[in-house]
Amino acid sequence: MMAAGRRQWLVRVFGDWVPEVGPATLRADLAAGLLGALLVLPQGVAFATLAGLPAQYGLYSAIVPCIVAALFGSSRHVMSGPTNANSLALFAVLTPLAVAGSPGYIELALAVTVLVGLMQWLVGALRLGSLAHFISPSALFGFTSGAALLIAVHALKDALGLPAPASHGAGALLASLAANLDQVQGGALLVTTVTIAVALLLKRLDKRKPYMLAGLAAGTLAAAVFNAMAPRFGAAAVPALGDLAQPWPPFHIPRVDWRALPDLLSLAFALTIVALAQSISIAKAVATRSGQRIDANREFVGQGLSNVVGGLFSCYLSCGSLNRSMPNYEAGAKTPLAAVFSALLLMLLVALSGPLLARIPHAAIAGLLLLVAWTLLDAPRWRQLFRSQRAETVIAAATLAATVTIRMEVAILLGTLLSLMAYLHRTSRPAMRTMGFDSRGMGRRFVVLEQQPDALPECPQLKLLRMEGSVYFGAAAHVAQRLQALRAAPDAPRHLLVMAKSMNFIDLAGAQVWEDELAARRAMGGDLYFHRPRPEVLAMWRRTGFLERLGEDHVFPDKATALHTIYARLDRGICAGCRAKVFRECQPDSPQAGG
Repeated sequence: MMAAGRRQWLVRVFGDWVPEVGPATLRADLAAGLLGALLVLPQGVAFATLAGLPAQYGLYSAIVPCIVAALFGSSRHVMSGPTNANSLALFAVLTPLAVAGSPGYIELALAVTVLVGLMQWLVGALRLGSLAHFISPSALFGFTSGAALLIAVHALKDALGLPAPASHGAGALLASLAANLDQVQGGALLVTTVTIAVALLLKRLDKRKPYMLAGLAAGTLAAAVFNAMAPRFGAAAVPALGDLAQPWPPFHIPRVDWRALPDLLSLAFALTIVALAQSISIAKAVATRSGQRIDANREFVGQGLSNVVGGLFSCYLSCGSLNRSMPNYEAGAKTPLAAVFSALLLMLLVALSGPLLARIPHAAIAGLLLLVAWTLLDAPRWRQLFRSQRAETVIAAATLAATVTIRMEVAILLGTLLSLMAYLHRTSRPAMRTMGFDSRGMGRRFVVLEQQPDALPECPQLKLLRMEGSVYFGAAAHVAQRLQALRAAPDAPRHLLVMAKSMNFIDLAGAQVWEDELAARRAMGGDLYFHRPRPEVLAMWRRTGFLERLGEDHVFPDKATALHTIYARLDRGICAGCRAKVFRECQPDSPQAGG
């Protein structure tokens, strides 16, 4: 009983992956964690430099936040830590306040990190994570593909052995690569090729093996052999990571002038949007490949706690990292313990194997990132999307372009805005289909007349209309125009029966549409009727008084009752000369036919 209770508590606190932990999952997580530790080594140093901080802060940020976010977040595969976008955003908002790299700058960075964590935690605790569901799959796919291109562009410099450009933007980096193509280092290109080839070969033979780790080992060995032979041929050596700082994150409460708290809160709010947009997009991007369901609220809570705790342990702003999370999944990680192992191994590897790790070439890391970028780009899905949904293709392409050319969080917001605009455009034109019958027999069916050229003709007195979609402020004008066109048609039926079970929602503007239609129908000597409107629609009509003006006897639970009742209200003079005879009540043997 004690063990069962303890396990339930662990599941409640950490997630439903806890019961799955066993020797097999631990081995897989350990292998994936080792790869994650090796990948984050150069990135932590580089991203800290982008943020205007000493290199060790990048390594600190790859340890504490990685553990906390993994254990208290939702995703099994997302690895948190320093990222390119967060580093640049932090640098942009803090440089007006202090000199980059100065003690005051470092204190501000840590304080803002704690504030961002508190805001992220509040978003999750208040269960506002549902806002993340407005990031559409097409926008997410475009963001993922754009991020893949960014990963590839930034990896090309090390893959070709070219010098780093003065600017960090993708455009500046590509321009620098083009200008320096004559300086491509053969050794770096060789190491990159060996890394990719070995990784792809092992993946083709057995996807369950840590093929990315094997590729990294092969690239390191190739670099060692090349560097040993390089002096004979006068070739440049392949650069390696070099000596690394000892990553022991010290506990430290940020010391800032808290009178500046209002200014810091405004900065933290902007950075929170950056971090949350990235985190949930990356979590969902990885989840689309793993099949896991993401709890946005739990993910935000985990990210918030990671930044609060991280900011108190000398870590700067962190969030989910795509170019570490996807390799973590591809390497076979099963539970969040892979991220925990990655952080612990990072400390152990640097402490125990510093000289060996210093030999890992930048080109081998670049080779792995190029491999990840190609996987993320997913060319077959682009072809499928283009063939099946052109509008969604435009949204994905626009998000991709924005991701590559402007800030990531803006790209995500742009894709989401385009998706909402496309949704509003579609819903602003709900389908309104004229219905009829396919035969006069006992087994006759209701059919859409425009899709059944051999269907029976329409009744000259009663229009049957199926409403498909909500009638809200965005759709009210379209629906009103269609209804007016139906009334203006030559010899238009004066009575209208609306089959409304697919009319999901109406607002005040939609209610006014039906008010106007009721008045117009009665003015022309006819009437308006409804078949099976939804409870929420009826509730709106009751609140506005429309149902009272319409009459509850104009709302019917089934088609047979509706047609039987309405037939009794039709003009018998017109019925006498009618050739359509589409209703059962129109037949000579019907009790109502002669009435």
